[in-house]
Amino acid sequence: QVQLVESGGGLVQPGGSLRLSCAASGVISEIYSMAWYRQAPGKERELVAKIFSNGHTVYEDYVKGRFTISWVNKKDAFLQMNSLKPEDAAVYYCNAVRTHPYARFWGQGTQVTVSS
Repeated sequence: QVQLVESGGGLVQPGGSLRLSCAASGVISEIYSMAWYRQAPGKERELVAKIFSNGHTVYEDYVKGRFTISWVNKKDAFLQMNSLKPEDAAVYYCNAVRTHPYARFWGQGTQVTVSS
């Protein structure tokens, strides 16, 4: 099993920054990718950014140039969020994909509120 615990959410003004953290524990040796998703009220959960074990990163268009995903020592993942907009407000979830055997793991989420 893999356990994921997010932290770093909070209230920030438009244009501000936050850094989300995802602490991974358990059997993490076979993790293939880490990702951040978000879910706003009344909306489906959507991908924000993903990073693979080879370092390749993927960003959705709505965060490109503003958010940066990182994965340190193939363990903990981070999401640096700059130039935040009100539409970025959501619960942000950390996700890990393990390859052998295949499984997806989720954290409990951390709330990000962007408001003046």
